Amino acid sequence: MSADEKTILIVDDEPDMCWALEHILETNGFSARKALSGQEALTLLTQHSPASLFLDAKLPDMEGLELARRIQKLLPGLHIVMVSGYFYRDDVEIQQALATGIISGFIAKPFRRDEILDALEKNPAPRQESVP
Repeated sequence: MSADEKTILIVDDEPDMCWALEHILETNGFSARKALSGQEALTLLTQHSPASLFLDAKLPDMEGLELARRIQKLLPGLHIVMVSGYFYRDDVEIQQALATGIISGFIAKPFRRDEILDALEKNPAPRQESVP
């Protein structure tokens, strides 16, 4: 399964936040899929390989950073941007996650449209699937 460069997965338990991100992405030529929980995100990731993922820090079934760790094991190198009203960019947990590559970026809520689009521009080259 190869990454679709135009598909972005949104993982947030707030439908209004999903709608806002989806609207920004789709009006800028991207396709968005959404998941309202960590488990729903993991299920979607077994079926689709998005280019990037916007991830809330607090989900009903697991912490966002724990989900990011699981996703990196499933799809190493996936561009994950944490979008949070709970953490700040300078929080130790966020700095460690950025330094170790668990997440690729961080955006604080409330966010601006340009922050979302800028985060996508910083997406490294699409992942290459390993061939056994």
